Amino acid sequence: MTFTINIYLRFALIALGIIGGIALWAAYGFWYGFFFLLAGLILLAGYFMLGTVQSAAMLMQSMNFDAVEKRLSLTFFPGMLYKANRAYLYMIKGTMAMYKKDFNKAETFLQKAQDTGLATDNEKSTVYFQLANIAAQKNNWVGAQNQFKKAKEYKVTDPEMKEQYRQFEKALANRGAMNPANRGMMIQPGGKRKRPRGM
Repeated sequence: MTFTINIYLRFALIALGIIGGIALWAAYGFWYGFFFLLAGLILLAGYFMLGTVQSAAMLMQSMNFDAVEKRLSLTFFPGMLYKANRAYLYMIKGTMAMYKKDFNKAETFLQKAQDTGLATDNEKSTVYFQLANIAAQKNNWVGAQNQFKKAKEYKVTDPEMKEQYRQFEKALANRGAMNPANRGMMIQPGGKRKRPRGM
């Protein structure tokens, strides 16, 4: 189990450490405030590198998109995130856009996730699978086949993903007969796959 610190508690500890450390330093000397200041700066550095991606991924499992968006909005500097977490942030945003049927936005975020660099084969394969779904939604069967082919190049270990791939392959074979139940089969971030580091 990954240990996480509540984001609001982290913000409070950062403020307490930095402000309290500076106050003690000014009042009593450097060494009185040093350890408080150091702790605050370490927590701040962790926030810059990790953001709120992990806790957003946990909320994503409950399909509470409002809570996910609110949590991701607390990552104020996404460009400073650790590479894998930044890619996962894009992946989550892309998945949320898919559920909202905003396929152009979803495609943009998923491509950003792939370009940034995801950590595991499951995640890399999932993004291509999502892109294949988007192409299918747009009746772009050649694009769907190309993206799905890329998805299958990775070693997928998640049984649920494997089953969805089998169903999608059948749907591709039938193309025009692809019904709403088979369309838009999406895998959300999280589950048994490796989660991002952070809060």
